[in-house]
Amino acid sequence: MDVVSRRISLTAWGRLYGFDKATTARMHHAGKLPPELQVEQLPNGRYYVVVPPEQDGRCVVYARVSSADQKGDLDRQVGRVVEWATQQGCRPDEVVKEIGSGLNGNRRRLCRLVADHTVATIVVEHRERLSRFGFEYLAAALAGRGARILVMEEDEMEDDLVRDVTEVMTSLCALLYGRRSARRRAERALAAAQAG
Repeated sequence: MDVVSRRISLTAWGRLYGFDKATTARMHHAGKLPPELQVEQLPNGRYYVVVPPEQDGRCVVYARVSSADQKGDLDRQVGRVVEWATQQGCRPDEVVKEIGSGLNGNRRRLCRLVADHTVATIVVEHRERLSRFGFEYLAAALAGRGARILVMEEDEMEDDLVRDVTEVMTSLCALLYGRRSARRRAERALAAAQAG
């Protein structure tokens, strides 16, 4: 099957890299888009980015921890995943490390990695390192362009029901603890304002 180039809107391309619509438009009109990016204007007046067909592709290790105090865990995670990927015959060309919640969908490094069409394989330790929710959608989107995700410990939770309940509980706990944290911060700010 021949793989042909396809188009995505300039706005969609910008979102993949963490830019809003206005910023992407300013970048385009100022000539600040990457030089290898081919932008076309269709008769309807909209701008589209031509996405080239997949090349040989690179293998990238993605590692994530939730908070800065887990940096030691991040380095150990990278070591484990790089070693495993090499054993699987997928020599990593790059390692992408990120600190942030798995519930946060705006992780810039992950967005750049997913949007990079030279990446053919993303290797992670656990599914939740990549995304707490919607892992299957992410995998399907990558598969649509010929890329794949390798998970080091795929059989961590084999039962779909257990996985679903765990994801729901994680989400509820994050909402609960997030509210408490916000309330404590607001109380401290009010106390500081009253004292000053």
